[in-house]
Amino acid sequence: MTSEMPPDLPVQLATFVGRQSELAAVRALLDTERLVTLTGPGGVGKTRLAAQLAATEVERRPDGVWWVELAAAGDQARLAELVAARLGVLVEPVQGPVRSMAAQLRGRHALLCLDNCEHVIDGAAELTGALLSSCPELSVLITSREPLAVPGEVVWRVPSLAPDEALELFVERGRQVRQQFGLDRAGEAAARVMCSRLDGIPLAIELAAAWLGSLTPQQIEHGLDDRFGLLVRSPRGVAARQQTLAASIAWSHDLLNEQDRAVFRRLAVFPSGFDLDAVRTICQGGVVARDDVLGSIGRLVDKSLVVAEARGGVSRFLLLETIRDYAADRLREAGEAGLVRDRHLDHFLAFAAGGPARAADLDAWRARLEGEYDNLRAALEWGLAADDPGRGRRLAAELSWLWHLHRHGHEGIAFLRRAIDRVPSDRSLLQARLLTGLALVADTTSPLDMEYDVARQALELATAHGDESLRSQCLSLAAVGRFYTDFAAAWDLTVEATRSADLAGDQLFRHAQLALQGMIRQLQDRHDEARPLLETALDGLRHRHRGIASTTLAYLSSGALASGRPAEARRLAGQSLELAEPLGDYLRVGMARAALAAAHAASGDVSAALEAMRPLLLLMENAEAAVFVPGAGAALAQVLVAGGDLDGALRWFEHDVRQSEHVAPTYLAAQVHAGYGEALRRAGRCEDARDELDRAAAVASKLGMPRVLADVLQQQAHLTGDPDLHHEALTIRVAHGLRTFWVDSLDAIAAHLPPPNAVRTLAASTAARAALGYPRPVAERREYEELLARLRQGLGEEFATAWAAGAELSLDDAVAYVRRSRGARDRPAAGWDSLTPTELSVARLAAAGLNNPQIGARLFMSRSTVKTHLSHIYAKLGVANRTELAGVASSTDDR
Repeated sequence: MTSEMPPDLPVQLATFVGRQSELAAVRALLDTERLVTLTGPGGVGKTRLAAQLAATEVERRPDGVWWVELAAAGDQARLAELVAARLGVLVEPVQGPVRSMAAQLRGRHALLCLDNCEHVIDGAAELTGALLSSCPELSVLITSREPLAVPGEVVWRVPSLAPDEALELFVERGRQVRQQFGLDRAGEAAARVMCSRLDGIPLAIELAAAWLGSLTPQQIEHGLDDRFGLLVRSPRGVAARQQTLAASIAWSHDLLNEQDRAVFRRLAVFPSGFDLDAVRTICQGGVVARDDVLGSIGRLVDKSLVVAEARGGVSRFLLLETIRDYAADRLREAGEAGLVRDRHLDHFLAFAAGGPARAADLDAWRARLEGEYDNLRAALEWGLAADDPGRGRRLAAELSWLWHLHRHGHEGIAFLRRAIDRVPSDRSLLQARLLTGLALVADTTSPLDMEYDVARQALELATAHGDESLRSQCLSLAAVGRFYTDFAAAWDLTVEATRSADLAGDQLFRHAQLALQGMIRQLQDRHDEARPLLETALDGLRHRHRGIASTTLAYLSSGALASGRPAEARRLAGQSLELAEPLGDYLRVGMARAALAAAHAASGDVSAALEAMRPLLLLMENAEAAVFVPGAGAALAQVLVAGGDLDGALRWFEHDVRQSEHVAPTYLAAQVHAGYGEALRRAGRCEDARDELDRAAAVASKLGMPRVLADVLQQQAHLTGDPDLHHEALTIRVAHGLRTFWVDSLDAIAAHLPPPNAVRTLAASTAARAALGYPRPVAERREYEELLARLRQGLGEEFATAWAAGAELSLDDAVAYVRRSRGARDRPAAGWDSLTPTELSVARLAAAGLNNPQIGARLFMSRSTVKTHLSHIYAKLGVANRTELAGVASSTDDR
């Protein structure tokens, strides 16, 4: 959502007539009141007046004027979703659209116009109350046949047109039918009587004027006689104006021929807009031939019973709500409602299954289905409620990919569960598709809750039916489910999924597996392996699945940041966000923003990092529970740590810790506990910090996450004052190419070196940071300055010489220098006590019988590194092989 969002007000195809005094009156109300509701019967002109007013408010509302048509909101829940989608806000599904909007509209001087609220009056009242209480600069303009009845509402009843304005409207609309239309004295007299009898209701007058192509004003006025005679039999309590409008619609309806009446009533099946292809399919039959449908639509448009609009160069049509209600009554009276709804379901089932192939052009496929989402939802509701739910179940299966990509993931899960539960014992391929769809939607909505288990159920059925393509999807989704808690199991599933994808020729899932494999290798800090996997996957995913492509770019950004390329990390994260934002997918956008924030923070721009997180922060800060966005809370907390805001960081770490308590330990938990431990240490809560760091170390060791383990060792070294732990952290960072963070180790180790060595190390670190574009975080600058001051005072003139020497060192040379300096410490040259902490770990594991690959996996180092360590151990202990090493270890333990 952007404050520069241009107004998207209803396009007025006809001139706005009269109403100048009404416009002035309502504008004056909006100057002093924040909630104004325009009420009145259908057709009195509430929407036209509100739209004209909104157009004049654009210049006065710097943060935007938004128009939301609610006629398509089939229920209260749909209302908030429609408004959120129109405003372009990022919806956090657990909080829901209302709280999400309230968070993001806060502080905006804008006008929100909600049109046609009467059928969702309770939802409109709740939404409006929430927005106005949270957003003091926001004003709301409502159109509804009845007030919202909420505190602060000012109700303004839209009057009928004044007699002269009513006549002007009739003439103006008449000229759209007959360009040279004018009124002689007799015609004007008849028109004035007609407008009076129509109570000055604009819609009724427009319906009457639409017949000027074939009738004179006198004939139109006379034609009202029979229709208005029915009013004496109207139910008591019905407003006169509503009776007048209904009579006017009925009069226009009865002048239609039989075919046009049939088409008209059948159009009521569409909850919102529709195109000609749908009309031809659904409205044909009986007196309506398919080839004649277009003619009927044209005549209904001419008679103002159908509204024509252009969207993206394609003609679409709709019924105004008042007219749709009338048409629906006629459809029920004709006994055709079930038949037409069945046709509607059949058409949109075929529509969902056809069109551009999803794999060939995902964006085109999604745009096509999203454009008909109201129709698809209505068809799905009808199909799932039927005695035979087969067609509804098939439609639900077709829509699973849309829900996976769409902002309505929770709605999709509910529909898919209904479809599955209609035939719970079914073992068909359709049931397998529905289960696969449920896992697919869970992937972007709540993966930790159900994805793996549902995918395994689907896999069993897909295997039984021999559907290799479906098997590859199930295996892929199962791999994603395992990815959070078990890298090895996830990797094995990706290998199996790739084989199935290759057999099925499924390029999307083949590249999705490459992406997941790259993500696994990156989290294992095997960056040389991760990068080509991610880049190859990205090439295949950009046009097949923008969401996974966006996540792939976010991981590439994270890898670039860890590997010494912060500038590239920012560029890749920016590309990730560009791909994700049009999707409106909270998970994808959240991951992209988290990656961008991390890259900005590492580059020293905390304000840019916070700005990147701002849309998420607006949603998350008041959330009791948050939707699953991998790493978002921790990323924000790390930014706050980097900026020195420990209180804010602690709140967000605690938020993420609470969120992960109900699931098995994940890689995210390892990252959160490590970051939380650092924040606690900086806040002086040392015991709590130790507990969090121990938790992080346990999860990182189990999953195999070297970067997290190195971060934990560094924080534990700060807590204990043990420089060996700093060296262990550096060893891991060097072994795994975590080049950006070498300078963190250099800074930490420098505090434990003799003064000249410390100065050289700090100078080398400072130079390397400048070259990398990775400055010291704000939180560490005070400690650095204090250490530098002590060293300058202690060394005097030698300081400048040592600094100059250190500044000449490359980063690799500086690391080698520090590691040599460690060897100069008082340590025996031989024997068990001469072993470094890393060598001790390798020696004990080797003595316990582990081979080199097993030791490497346990300690996050390569086989060659294990072999090098063993050669040093053998030399120091004077042994020749593992058997002798085991004997020395045993005698040492006995001591």
